Order: sequence, then C-alpha cells, then structure tokens
Amino acid sequence: MGEAGAARSGPNDPRDPRGLRAHAPLLDAWLSHAERSPHPFTIPGHKQRTDLVGAIVRDDVPLYGGLDEVRLSGGLLEQAQARAAGLWGADVCRFSVGGSTHGNQALALAVGQPGDRVVVQRTLHRSMLLGLVLAGLEPVWVAPELDARWGMPCGLAPDALAAALGDAPDAKAVFVTDPSYVGTVGRLGELADVAHARGIPLVVDAAWAAHFGWHPDLPPHALAQGADALVTSAHKTLPAWSQAALVLARTERIDPARLDAAFEATHTTSPAGAILASTDAAVALLERDGVTLLGGLLDLVAEARRALAAVEGVVVLEGPRVDPAKLVVLLAGTGADGVLVERGLIAAGLPVEMADRDTVVALVTLADDRTSVGRLVAMLTDLIERHRAEPRSTVPAASWSVVPVQGCSPREAFFATRERVPLRDAIGRTSTELVAPYPPGVPVLAPGEVVTEQVIAALESARAAGVRIAYAADPDLMTLDVVNGPAVAGPGDAGSR
Repeated sequence: MGEAGAARSGPNDPRDPRGLRAHAPLLDAWLSHAERSPHPFTIPGHKQRTDLVGAIVRDDVPLYGGLDEVRLSGGLLEQAQARAAGLWGADVCRFSVGGSTHGNQALALAVGQPGDRVVVQRTLHRSMLLGLVLAGLEPVWVAPELDARWGMPCGLAPDALAAALGDAPDAKAVFVTDPSYVGTVGRLGELADVAHARGIPLVVDAAWAAHFGWHPDLPPHALAQGADALVTSAHKTLPAWSQAALVLARTERIDPARLDAAFEATHTTSPAGAILASTDAAVALLERDGVTLLGGLLDLVAEARRALAAVEGVVVLEGPRVDPAKLVVLLAGTGADGVLVERGLIAAGLPVEMADRDTVVALVTLADDRTSVGRLVAMLTDLIERHRAEPRSTVPAASWSVVPVQGCSPREAFFATRERVPLRDAIGRTSTELVAPYPPGVPVLAPGEVVTEQVIAALESARAAGVRIAYAADPDLMTLDVVNGPAVAGPGDAGSR
C-alpha cells in the first residue's frame, strides 16, 4: 500500500472509519479499487453496474483482476495471510471464502490416506463429516462429556481420547470441536498432550472462537493450547463478511505442502475479494483494538446474563468452561417453549442464532451495544413470561447425546447403491444420508451409521417440536435413503464410544 492510501484513511472516512486500511493490505486494495473506478474486462460479469440487477453487486470485487492483478503480482493475499499467521503463532495461514466448512474439509484431506482411521469427536459439524467422506477416512467416534445440569456437551475427556487411541493405535489424527456451538469449552491442552504422545496432530474446529486469545478474560486459542491446526470463522464472532474463515496450522505434524494442495483442491478459483478484504480488516481490528472492544463485549454479555438469570426459572450458561462472550439461555425451569419464544423474537425483529424447546442462543458480537442487547433482554424476558408454564426437566438434545452404531465407512455409504424406505422401515439399515437438526448442524444420523430406534425417536421428537430437520433427501422425513442391503457392522463399530 502506498502513502497515498494511508493518507486517505482516517476517522472521517466513512468507508474506513477506524483507519484500518493502513494495517490491512487487502482492505486497502478493496477501497482503492472503488477510488479508481476502473472498467475491467475480467470477471465478474456484472462489472459493478447497479442498473442491471441492483445494488447487490456494488461491493463485489474479485481477488484476481480486482484487489490484485490476475497474476497476483502484488502479493497482497500472501502478505495478509503471513501477518495473520504471525499473530496466531502459526506457520501457515490461509484465508477461505468458503467458511469453516471449506477449512474442515481441507484439513481432512491433509492428514491421511483413504482407509486411514482418525479419532473424531461425535459432535462434529456436518462439514467435517463430509470431509471424512471426501478423504475416505474411517472415523473412530468418541462422545463428549455431558454436563448433567445443562444437558450440554463439555468437550472431550482426555481419558476418553486416550482410550480411543488405545483401541485405534493406527489413527492418523484427532479431530475435535471446541468450543461447542453453545460455547462450552474443553481441555484442549490435555487433548493435545494425548495426541502428541502418539505422534499425531490435534485438529480443532474452532468455528465459533475467532475471538479466543485476544483478551485476557477469554480462553487461549487452540494453537496456544497445543493444537496443530484450527479452523475459525471470521464471520461468526468478528465483523467480517459471510463465508470468511481462516485455516491456521503448525507444520511439525501437518505437511504444509499437503495442506496447501488440499486447501486449493476444495477452494474456488474465483475468490471474492470483498470477503478476503473483510477478513483482513477483522484481523487488523483485533490486533489494534481487540482488547478494548472485546472487553466491552464481555461487559455487555455479563450484564445480559445477570438480567436474565434474575428471571425465575431461567438458567444461563456460565462458568470457567464456558465462553464468556456467549449468551445461552436455558428455559426448562420456566416451562416456556424456546421455539415459541423464538417466533416472538423474530416477529419483534430480533432473530436469534438458535432455539429449540429448552434453549435459546443469542449471538452478541462487537457490532452490538447496550441498546441492542438491552432490547433483546427485555423482549426475551417478556416472551418467557408470556409463555411460562409448568417447569420441566432438561433433556439433552439429540445432537449432543446420539450414540452412533457404525455399519460401514462414511465414504462407502455415501457412494453406495441406495433405496428409499419409509422412515420406520429404515431401522436396522445403514443410512446413506446425513440428517441433522439445524442449527447447530451436528448430525444425529450420518452416512455409514445404522439407523436405530433412538435415532428415529430423536429426529421425530425434534421435528414435532418445530425444529428444522436439515439435509435429508425427504424434507418431511417420511422416508430415508439407506444402503441397498442389510446393515453390516464395520471396523468403525468397535471404535464407537
């Protein structure tokens, strides 16, 4: 970036109010593109003409022939990625425009060969499971600990991981999700020690933890706790565009050339420059103002927790193993139905990240202030009172409590000849489908797993409660696709815990 670009930036520039372009080469290139007003003879075909399809295309600038030359001779993306790698203490950083989904699948392709076994926390996001399909890896499932008070996952127990690796001494990697969708935090340092004692990498889906490590009251990020790689979404807890994500890795146990090849194999060849620039800007914001901004966010969430905890019957998730920036409200003690509460919030213009019968998850970020959070708390309190009923026991959601029975590998099931059968006739058969309540997108049933009575009951219960059942071939879940043949227990069956 030249001196002219730095001079243009400042608190009075409405396009860069915090003066970040001086610290973020991709952001500077995006802003400079608008200042030049070129008429490119490159993709995208809209050429930012808003008179054709409207303002939706105004800010869409490509990386190739937009932020940088088609040959990438400016090296702007490499500069931005190298800077982020240094900030996270990584050897490698890649910016993705495909979200954490892309990062998870790239890492699955990077750690083994088809047929290799890997130990996987069962509450993984669907993207990692489909990464196993792409890579042909055989999962050895391990269930997370469940907190009986909340019915929520609390991360993988180191002893459970050690036992799984004892049963699968040939495993090539360990995949975990931390923090969970509801903000509970595990013991990554201990898990890293267990994995490293076997000489294999610990890979962490940290999609909800882009802010970790940037304030003393937040947990350290996964690499700082000893993990070998992490994937995180800049668009979830940071102010970046949708689909913005980072893949960060250390290369002692992960081959950087293999990771680079895997990343490119699953990435678009036409990355959106605006998404990349927003990632760069979000990283620059963290580096410069993260402690101050995150401190304010933590104060807001703490105030909201106190106010909601004062409502009779309400429980908020908090404590040393919970992300202090996450606002998760448990409703069982109020008798209120979270799905009905969510409908009221949507009607009030306050949609939340997730709601099921017992839980409401509201994502509070750096973009919030006391006015927005205060409005949420007031409306949530009012709706809880409006729908208050007889208190009930907390029941762990199917996403956290499913016990998988492996019939064959995910890849084998995905490519198998399939037949569609009525839902209850699928019991005892091997699923070719991935079915998950969404959010959080954690599979209750995955390709290669035997359909059990427990799984069917869980899906029917979630559907009856008004939860969206996602990814099934039959959106009404009256039928299910199964392998054209009886269920046969495979090697993964012995490794399921």
